Amino acid sequence: MFLTLLSPPAAEPITLSDLKDHLRVTQGDEDALITGVLVAAVRAVEARAGLALMSQQWRLTLDCVPAETLRLPIAPAASLDGATVADAEGAPQAVDAALYEFSAGFPGRLRAVAPWPRPGVALDGVTIDFTAGYGTVDAVPEPLKQAVKLLAAHFFETRESAGEQRIYSVPRTVDALLAPYRELRL
Repeated sequence: MFLTLLSPPAAEPITLSDLKDHLRVTQGDEDALITGVLVAAVRAVEARAGLALMSQQWRLTLDCVPAETLRLPIAPAASLDGATVADAEGAPQAVDAALYEFSAGFPGRLRAVAPWPRPGVALDGVTIDFTAGYGTVDAVPEPLKQAVKLLAAHFFETRESAGEQRIYSVPRTVDALLAPYRELRL
């Protein structure tokens, strides 16, 4: 099972201006650096919590048809855009939407309600395309925006690379802000 980003978010959940206000930076000479730490902080928050903050399209690739309810690995799941099963020549064949149910949200779930065609290839025979994310800047919860700002500030203030004497760390406040949005697995 692996994930491929098909369509990245069109915008970030925090503007450059908002982050500069948070950092108390008034000049424009570090805008490129601040933009870089903003993008890095958003991607780190998303990866750490298994989230997509802004709408983005993903492809989940599996070797076989899911035997039970499949939990999508990125939340919140907004829509299921399609599923395919590879035929014997490896060509993708669309799976009829009547063969599955989809539940959006935390987590997004997909369940077969009737048998799917079997893949004609041994590896990477099933693809599931879905859109995840809160959709708009206003829909992204404020604690997640705050986590991005705090992590971006941390990256901005600690610019040197990790090494033997210094390791990459995430401020505990960031983890505390992300905790309610992480999926717990029992």
